[in-house]
Amino acid sequence: MNTFMIGQYGSFDFRKFHRDFRNNFYGIEACLFEQEQDTLNLIHESRRGGFQVGIHFPLRAGAYPLRDALFLSQDDATRQQAFASVEKELEYATAVHPDYILFHYPKPVILDDHVDWALWHFEDRREYVYESEFSNVEFQEKSQYLFEWLAAKGKAYAFIPVLEFDALNPYIYETDFLESLLQRYPNIRLCLDTSRLYLQECIDPNFNSRAIIRRYAPYAHLLHLSNIKVTDRIEQKKFPVLPDLSPDDGWAPIEDYLLIIKEKNPNIKIMFEHRSQLISDEQLEACYQWVAQILTTESSLKC
Repeated sequence: MNTFMIGQYGSFDFRKFHRDFRNNFYGIEACLFEQEQDTLNLIHESRRGGFQVGIHFPLRAGAYPLRDALFLSQDDATRQQAFASVEKELEYATAVHPDYILFHYPKPVILDDHVDWALWHFEDRREYVYESEFSNVEFQEKSQYLFEWLAAKGKAYAFIPVLEFDALNPYIYETDFLESLLQRYPNIRLCLDTSRLYLQECIDPNFNSRAIIRRYAPYAHLLHLSNIKVTDRIEQKKFPVLPDLSPDDGWAPIEDYLLIIKEKNPNIKIMFEHRSQLISDEQLEACYQWVAQILTTESSLKC
């Protein structure tokens, strides 16, 4: 379990910390802290307990007007504001000594015009643009600049830049452009989110979540692990992964995902991005033990 992490979003919640964290866990991912004291508590506990800290941008609530930095915005002023806000946050985050800082990518999300995205959650209209309005050439140019900038900042501020996949379009899953960037800038890593990947497979007929995990797991630093139930709607989201949640009932194929991860990148960090309050203490422990068993037990890959 020394690759496991929990999240602390909105505040450093001591009740969650004492219930969910284990002494042999790798660390905590922090995001959107409301008070300075939350950051101080995080620093104190991480140094006292000797665990790592990851930051899901932004660490401080209100540090940026939107939930995610719009690095690829077609509006120059918005792009400049994104880079400036992130730079300011990097300066603040040095006191935390983060292992990694995570940003959503691509952002704005580039949506395939032929897919019904009604089930995908966006907090603001500025968070997405349609593929017909955003060329592959423009995507590549702006991504190239972002990678160059993040790679330099990661070295300057001593953190691993991590890009978490948001919704993906053919510019990423039908070309090798992103892989070429990841090979050119090896200090930039990815985050794969099981719920996001499964939801996109449910709504996008051209998207294969297992294929994406298999392809990009070698470049990933982190797996955001939770389950989601999708039928004609989203019935549950950010639910803890449990062995009795069957894909036949609309749940994500978590075991298949983890078996691919074990084959392609056994050292990946597992961040339990779930609402642990939905289950009992016994179920939470069963969740941890089930994931650990899948990742450590010898078995033949079946997916």
